[in-house]
Amino acid sequence: MPKFDMDQEKATIITWSKKEGDFIKFDETVLTVETEKVAIDVPAPATGTLARILFKDGDVVPVTKVIAYILKEGETLADLPSMADVPSPLPKPAAAPVPQTVNAASAASILATPVALRMAKEEGVDLSKVSATGERITREDVERFLASKKPVGRVTVAATPAARRVARESGIALETVAGSGPRGRVQSADVSEMAKPIPAPVIHEREAEVIPLTGIRRTIAERMQQSFQESPHIALTVDVDMTEAENVRKRFNAQAEKLGQPRVTLTALIIKVVAWTLVRNPYLNASFNGDSISLWKDVNIGVATAAPQGLIVPVLKSGDKLGVSEINLRLTELTDRARDNKLKLEDVHGGTFTISNLGMFGIRQFRAVINPPESAILAVGSIVRTPMVVDENDRIEVRPVLSLTLSADHRVIDGIVAARFLSDLVTGLESPSMLLY
Repeated sequence: MPKFDMDQEKATIITWSKKEGDFIKFDETVLTVETEKVAIDVPAPATGTLARILFKDGDVVPVTKVIAYILKEGETLADLPSMADVPSPLPKPAAAPVPQTVNAASAASILATPVALRMAKEEGVDLSKVSATGERITREDVERFLASKKPVGRVTVAATPAARRVARESGIALETVAGSGPRGRVQSADVSEMAKPIPAPVIHEREAEVIPLTGIRRTIAERMQQSFQESPHIALTVDVDMTEAENVRKRFNAQAEKLGQPRVTLTALIIKVVAWTLVRNPYLNASFNGDSISLWKDVNIGVATAAPQGLIVPVLKSGDKLGVSEINLRLTELTDRARDNKLKLEDVHGGTFTISNLGMFGIRQFRAVINPPESAILAVGSIVRTPMVVDENDRIEVRPVLSLTLSADHRVIDGIVAARFLSDLVTGLESPSMLLY
């Protein structure tokens, strides 16, 4: 019995590939043995006739023990040692009981090698259903039977019986295990290694300041989530030449300075034009009620304002009936009270349309979330001086250009309705004199 590694003390004969009387060549596989680690094909150490096989399949044999003889040319059986000198195999492991799936009556009449019996036990094979190719059922017969039971197209994994048992007990698919044995054969150690639990990753606690979601912050979160979940938003963007609007605002500011009033803001001017546009496009001044749509007679424009307690939307009532200066005064008062947390309930109720302006922060363009139950919101970006064609002769001038994005509830507002609103709004902002004087 060859010694294959330093720690090996014995090996089990799995099967003989040759029988007594066969002529064998040097290095030709004669038998297969299994150590505690691997199954190995044993090559012939010489050329000649195989004679007197001393240990049969399933025997456990100490290393260095003679297991058979090879008669060289001219030698006979008389040249072999007497049988009294033949050593005995190591005590066999306890006999494997016949699997319960095997009929006891028929099992007694089944002739099978010890290896075949062991494989049948480990694989749960009823040997009465296995056809023998010789006088008794061999390991090859059991393997052939197992292969016939595998699904078509399934890859057969080379593995030791012990590896198959460990895999079965651990619930690991052998196909997923990289074999370390000869020609990649999976060993029990390979399966055991894979069965080891993976250490849980170490999760370090992260430091953070946790702010409870209460009051206005909770209200904002709930309303915005409701809006985005329930309202199918569509968004359209236009650029507006603000040259005339800026000229008009300069004239208003000159007048305000004489009267000692606050300077007219861009937001106040936009509110006036938006109110004028909403009167002409009532579906933008509406609410969706589930089974009906309310077209509001009032034009009450909310202005999203950043306050210490969070985003708040004070509402400027009847914007369509007010002049720019009056809008500017009321808006200034509302935003001041919002920042001082002094708004009353009526200051934030009754809105029909909302404007959100982030232009003062340099935001060029953005989409805003509709403030329910309103049907639309206008996002106002920053004014950017931009080269643009200003007449039919393709003359180019640098003009102040404002980007506006309308978000609309598609349940109420069709795309063409939203586009018409923006077209009117652009007209109003690019020619404000026609609605202001």
